[in-house]
Amino acid sequence: MFRFMNQVHATAIVGPYVSMGTGNIIGPYAVLGGSVSLGNDNWIGGGSKIGCPPEVRSFRHEPDWITSEEGEGVAIGNENVIREDVQIHGGWKSRTHIGDRGFVMNQTYVAHDCKISDDVTLASGVALGGHSRIGNGANLGLGSTVHQGRVIGAFAMIGMASVVTRHIRPFVKAFGSPCTVRGLNLVGLERAGISSQTIRRLVEIEGGDSPLEAQRGLEEVEGYLNWFSGSIA
Repeated sequence: MFRFMNQVHATAIVGPYVSMGTGNIIGPYAVLGGSVSLGNDNWIGGGSKIGCPPEVRSFRHEPDWITSEEGEGVAIGNENVIREDVQIHGGWKSRTHIGDRGFVMNQTYVAHDCKISDDVTLASGVALGGHSRIGNGANLGLGSTVHQGRVIGAFAMIGMASVVTRHIRPFVKAFGSPCTVRGLNLVGLERAGISSQTIRRLVEIEGGDSPLEAQRGLEEVEGYLNWFSGSIA
C-alpha cells in the first residue's frame, strides 16, 4: 500500500521525542510532545494534545514538557481518527496505549496509563480515568465517564452520560448512573462478525446465574474473555 508523507499543519507543534510512521495528518494547533510514538495513517484533529504529563500530584512537571522525555509517554497504532481538542496524557507507571482503527471524537479525555484496544469508539466528551482498559470494538456513548482502573470488555456498548464505577463484562449493553448491564449488545456482535451460532449461545447463557463463567467454552470469543479476566485480575 502506498502511503504519502506525513502532513503536519504549520501551526501544529511536534516535539523532538515524537516518532511517526507515514501517512499521518496533524491538524492546526495540535500539540504532540514528550515521548510519543505514532504509527501510520492516523488523522489528528486541530487543537488535540497528545503526550501531556500525567495528572499525578507527585509527578514532576517540566518547564517545557514538549521537549522532555520524562514519563512513560503515549503509543498510538495505525489508522486512528482522533478528532478536535482530544487530550491523551502520557503514562505514569506504564505507557498510555491506543490501538488500531479507533475513532476518538472531539473533546474526549484519555488519562495516564489507559489501554485502549483496536476498533474502539469513544464518542464526544468521554472521560477515561487513569489506568482504564477498553476492550476490542467497545463503544462508549456521548459524555460517558469511566472511573480510574475500570475495565470495559470487548464489544460492550456504554450508553450516553453513563457513569462507569464497576468493570463491565464483554458483549453487553450497559447504561445509567451507576452504569448497569441491560442485556447483550447483539448489534455490536453481529457487526463484529461473530457467528450466529455463537450469538445464539451467548443469548442462552445470558439468562443464567454466572454468564461470564458459562461463556468460557465458546472458542470464538474465548480470547476476549481471557483479555477481560486478565485485565481485572
